[in-house]
Amino acid sequence: MVGVMMPPPTMSMMKEQIVHFIQTTLENAVAKGILKNVPSFGLETPDRPEHGDFATTLSLTLAKKEQKSPKAIAALLIGEMTRHPHPLIQKIEMAGPGYINIFMTKASWHQALIDIHAQGASYGQTLIGAGKRVLIEFVSANPTGPLHVAHGRAAVMGEAIARLMTTVGYRVEREYYINDIGRQISLLGQSTALRYQELFGKEITLPEEGYRGDYIIDMARVLKESEGDRHLVRSPEDPFFVEYSYKTILAWIRRDLDQFGIVYDRWFAESTLVPDQETVFDLLRSQGVLYEEAGALWVATSRYGDDKDRVVKRANQQTTYFASDIAYHQNKYQRGYDRMINIWGADHHGYVARVKAAVAAMGYPPEKLHVLIHQLVNLQRNGQPVAMSKRSGEFVTLREVMEEVGADVTRFFFLMRRADSSVDFDLEVAKKSSDENPVYYVQYAYARICSIVRVAAAQGWNVSGQNILIEELLVLDQPEEQKLIKQLARYPEMILAAAEGLEPHRMTFYLQELAGGVHRYYFSRRVVSEDKALTHARLILVTAVQIVLKNAFHLIGIEAPERM
Repeated sequence: MVGVMMPPPTMSMMKEQIVHFIQTTLENAVAKGILKNVPSFGLETPDRPEHGDFATTLSLTLAKKEQKSPKAIAALLIGEMTRHPHPLIQKIEMAGPGYINIFMTKASWHQALIDIHAQGASYGQTLIGAGKRVLIEFVSANPTGPLHVAHGRAAVMGEAIARLMTTVGYRVEREYYINDIGRQISLLGQSTALRYQELFGKEITLPEEGYRGDYIIDMARVLKESEGDRHLVRSPEDPFFVEYSYKTILAWIRRDLDQFGIVYDRWFAESTLVPDQETVFDLLRSQGVLYEEAGALWVATSRYGDDKDRVVKRANQQTTYFASDIAYHQNKYQRGYDRMINIWGADHHGYVARVKAAVAAMGYPPEKLHVLIHQLVNLQRNGQPVAMSKRSGEFVTLREVMEEVGADVTRFFFLMRRADSSVDFDLEVAKKSSDENPVYYVQYAYARICSIVRVAAAQGWNVSGQNILIEELLVLDQPEEQKLIKQLARYPEMILAAAEGLEPHRMTFYLQELAGGVHRYYFSRRVVSEDKALTHARLILVTAVQIVLKNAFHLIGIEAPERM
């Protein structure tokens, strides 16, 4: 997509024209001596159609400076705009204390249908990202156990954000950071080794912080079946068990993510950073933020917004996890990204300030690093909490959820709330083929349109979407049709807002709203009828909806089923 200039988003272009029109009106009013000021202002999209297509509080902003009532200023501006009308505006009204509500012509909205058919799969794409490089690091779960549902939420959010940012012109790379060294990995290896010994009849005592899920026994059993007793001579601390265990679990993680439709550009191992840590310490020392106290090395992160300084090397000369994190982020900055996004779980909330402080301490701009914290997933069954998985020992695995309800449903449910809100995921609702299930609801809207197109094709209709004339669409004057058209017109603006705000939940909100319009239209209006002009226009409308639904489905990674 980069390098191919896409037409500007329909609704954004319309807004720009109206803003320019109002700006010109203000400047003319000042030139005439009617007003004294030309303030900055914006256009809002009212929630209720009776309040217009766009609205501005410009009159309220000007009131104090002009020493006039907001209503008087609104009346003055409306008078000026009416005397020199804009071809896209049908009417302008004053409401409330002085709001200016603007109603666009129907033809101005119909242009969206022409744009959608002309652009097809590229509708919604822009080059606003200007090819800037973005690194998204997400999931990065320790390879000490299977992925659980919270990891699944991070996976879906990261992939959706990556696709959204690519759509608006950024060059995005996906990265998984592997914690392949440290105490947790050592405990994993010991736990597997002891379970392996237990399978040969030895009595064992697991470390207090060891791993106890049945998946540890599974790994030990596979090792016994493939290698026999040849590893009984090894100590539980032998690096062999560490490597065998974490690589096995990492293979499970890759498998689950692959099934989830997520492919990383890079799997970055923490162990590769060990040689860089002393270089990082030298950099921090040169910046005057590394000091020694009680035999340990500390970074003065409190100077940069952290609540206290942090240890990077203990008195026993062992480096901390934080030292690796600093080295990792230095590595990211050295790779020259314009923006770096980390997606972390709720348990990392307190970690944001110290990492950003460390980045600043190294002399890098912390504003390039954005950390998105996502809240937990509350699994339920008929409204009741789901018990933890026996296999994991602590949680319900992502694979268990995908196997029960499917990958599409899992993805959609994970994106149904803002990152900072928890998700209530009812497994029974997720399996229903009814309006209660939002995934079924939006996919069925697409399947319904496919059914209409098949019926039309059987009757000889062939809507290619090419060479559409505005005049052909003027018959689309029903309220339901106008609402659908406006929803389609704001799709590119919604995509841009979701991408720039790192808010993929906007996609599921939009899809549910659009699907609702499709279902209501299906029951209230007949698309294929004896009226050829109306049938032609309505087929253009529903196939435009079909294109937008399919584009949106791709961005969140769900299928577009033609039959259900």
